[in-house]
Amino acid sequence: MTETSQQPDRIYHLAAESDWKDALEHGSYPGTPQDRADGFIHFSTAAQVAVSAAKHRAGRADIVLVEASAAKLGDSLRWEPSRGGQLFPHLYGPLPISAVTRTWPLPLGDDGLHRFPTEVGATDGEGETH
Repeated sequence: MTETSQQPDRIYHLAAESDWKDALEHGSYPGTPQDRADGFIHFSTAAQVAVSAAKHRAGRADIVLVEASAAKLGDSLRWEPSRGGQLFPHLYGPLPISAVTRTWPLPLGDDGLHRFPTEVGATDGEGETH
């Protein structure tokens, strides 16, 4: 497990709206089919999430941005190297709704990219806010 003391507390996941509604009814979110195949739920930091959305959820208008508190996830959350060697938060187990701090619908702009809430501070990897 990678040291987490220097990592941000707020982490982000891109969920399908219908899956998120189911999670609210059941009290936890099991992740996407890809998450389940990989054995963990993929999260991103604010600085990583716009690139993740463009890479993995391009053109999907049914996405909910889920913000969770890393501190509330305990030892099930691990920071591991992924894209370009960057550390990404991976949750080994379901996401308890109690760890979620906020959600937003994630609309698409005219350019086909998701529009992130300004308070998230998501960038496209080149410093451009989306």
